[in-house]
Amino acid sequence: MTQAPLQASPASDASAAPATNVFLRLFPITLAVFIGFLTIGMQLPVLPLHLHETLGMGTLVVGAVIGAQFVAALLSRPWAGNFADMRGAKRAVIAGFLMAAGSGVAYLVSLAFVAVPAVSVWILLVGRILLALGESLIATGALGWGIGLVGPQNAGKVMAWVGIAMFGAYALGAPVGVLVSTHWHFAGIAMAALVVPLLALAVVWRARAVPPSATRRTPFYKVLSAVWGPGLGLALSSVGFGLITAFIALLFAARDWDNASLAFTAFGLAFIGARILFGHLPDKVGGAQVALVCVIVEAIGQLLIWKADSATIAYLGAALTGFGYSLAFPGFGVEAVRRAPPQSRSLAMGAYVAFLDISLGISSPLAGALAGAQGIASVYLAGAVAAGLSLVVALRLLATGPSRGGRGA
Repeated sequence: MTQAPLQASPASDASAAPATNVFLRLFPITLAVFIGFLTIGMQLPVLPLHLHETLGMGTLVVGAVIGAQFVAALLSRPWAGNFADMRGAKRAVIAGFLMAAGSGVAYLVSLAFVAVPAVSVWILLVGRILLALGESLIATGALGWGIGLVGPQNAGKVMAWVGIAMFGAYALGAPVGVLVSTHWHFAGIAMAALVVPLLALAVVWRARAVPPSATRRTPFYKVLSAVWGPGLGLALSSVGFGLITAFIALLFAARDWDNASLAFTAFGLAFIGARILFGHLPDKVGGAQVALVCVIVEAIGQLLIWKADSATIAYLGAALTGFGYSLAFPGFGVEAVRRAPPQSRSLAMGAYVAFLDISLGISSPLAGALAGAQGIASVYLAGAVAAGLSLVVALRLLATGPSRGGRGA
């Protein structure tokens, strides 16, 4: 695959700055992403149970509703990427937080129709779509904004810190969501979905913006063709993450195990720990090399959940999945940045993250059908197989060119 060299940009001079300076430049963005993604984290252990127990929906509907967010996010990536490139990444992030707050309004409205479950589910779907639009703008804008501030040579660090913010929010948000649900039921989650994104908006309101990087719209297919290889690796390695978000609470309920939220916490803490300790490796060692090792760890984690006979083993499997997936994302992502045109970097990040949406949008309903036919645990065997296939992609990326972090070949 032909690789486009990364050209110098005004922000590139800052990319040689010490790691501490990179962290400080990214701090307002990562803090806002952390606060905003608490909205998603709080829903992880609560929404599937609300659908299943309160509204009486089966596993296929649960998987479809959870997956709808990722399908909607996928469809919005081209729009979000071009929005960030042409109108500014900061403006994209702000718009994303407003969209996410709108999802809370839809959730509150859905509660008025609990006695008519089908109507309530459709309104929840509207909320999921609004949340998807918000997440698409936030994630795409934050990545483009961060790379604009610290330079493409630090793309791996940007993805690492933004990822820490996202999955740290999942780790903290899950037990907080259970606590809120215990006291205020799903109404508390809905209200939090409205208020929390507005708090995140306040954090970045005065943060320094970067100029738009493009003056005209770039066709999505042109960027997609440049990043499809790393994106495929991301899609396959993301299946395990999607299975934990959609089905781990149901697995714990089926086995009569308590504290399903701790599985999200184990995943998130391992994810964060790997990013903090080893987040520099994709830029330094090479993206494909790092991804190669990490997807093996993820596959082991999925197999442990599949065969778990206690909650402790399931927690360990979730932790290994989080540890492996943690660096698979920036590992494949560094390879994507190396292949992307510099003037369309936000769109390229949107195209790359679109593969995550494809993965979660397809795997959630398929896993729901598999769970209905073979039992909840069977989905984690499928997750291990998907991680194994992402290993093949990493090997392919190694074979098609040298991997030297953010530098163009």
